[in-house]
Amino acid sequence: MSGSVTPQLVFVHGIGGLRDTEQQRREWLEALADGARGAGHSDVISGLTRGWLAETRFANYSDLFTDAEAQGGSAGVSDDPEGIAFLEDFVAALVDELGHQAREQGDRRASAIVEDARAQLPGVDDEQEQGLGEPVRVLGRALTSLLQIPGLRGSAQWASGLPLLGHLSQVGRYLSRRRAADGGLALDARIRQRVLQGTDPERPLIVVAHSLGTVVAFEALRGYEGQVPLLMTLGSPLATAAAVLHRLVPQPPRTPARVERWLNFWDRDDVVVGRPRIEKWMLPNADGVLPVTERVDSDGLWVHTATKYLRQSDVAGPLVEALKR
Repeated sequence: MSGSVTPQLVFVHGIGGLRDTEQQRREWLEALADGARGAGHSDVISGLTRGWLAETRFANYSDLFTDAEAQGGSAGVSDDPEGIAFLEDFVAALVDELGHQAREQGDRRASAIVEDARAQLPGVDDEQEQGLGEPVRVLGRALTSLLQIPGLRGSAQWASGLPLLGHLSQVGRYLSRRRAADGGLALDARIRQRVLQGTDPERPLIVVAHSLGTVVAFEALRGYEGQVPLLMTLGSPLATAAAVLHRLVPQPPRTPARVERWLNFWDRDDVVVGRPRIEKWMLPNADGVLPVTERVDSDGLWVHTATKYLRQSDVAGPLVEALKR
């Protein structure tokens, strides 16, 4: 960054369980340092890990889901009709997405698995009326089938569909905009507060968001008045039109006003991510900024993690370069 102003770097996590703020901050920074080394930026490793290059904060809102999960039904999924309807839309969108990818690649085995999952979705087959009374079980079974797709089977951190469904339900709870029982702020508003808490509009802010965190960051930056040289989204469900896009605020969705550059990364073996269509469904801000999407290919297990993305040189390179300006 120009001058002597130290930029702010905020990490925004996604779906999952309770997190340790400092441990996560350290793990994300270490992953970014690995990626920076691969991108030829070994000179900034100490600056990253020791806080010289940027003041880094991990925006942890995972505890805000704890009470809701404790009150939920099977697999921590709320059994309210709105939440179930969201999950039905989301899982159907994932089935459609993976089916499209299988057809593009001519993968007959994956196509067969997708069609098996599609046949299990509520309302698809009249013979499944009994299953409609147990939507969580039915949707979990469909996701379990999807996780058998060869690329996903070796890379997903979920052994079956029910735990994944429980985590995906967090996206629906965020987007429900439901006010707290005590009349306080809605869950989504409290989460956005966590993201921007402690930020200084007088200093440049770079945001790296993952999974559900990309939805949170997108909305949190809507009214932010400080400079945002880079918004980086990883493994984002923002392009899941049927389930997520039309629930965003504002409508129609547009790039936050102060964002100067938006880079979006996706991995084909990341079950939560749709095809890179965000730029087709997002209006530009006044400066004409739209998201630019690039694909990365991770090896091994646990593809849907922020650290897996951050270890990619194609991801870490432009992030470090933004911090060094």
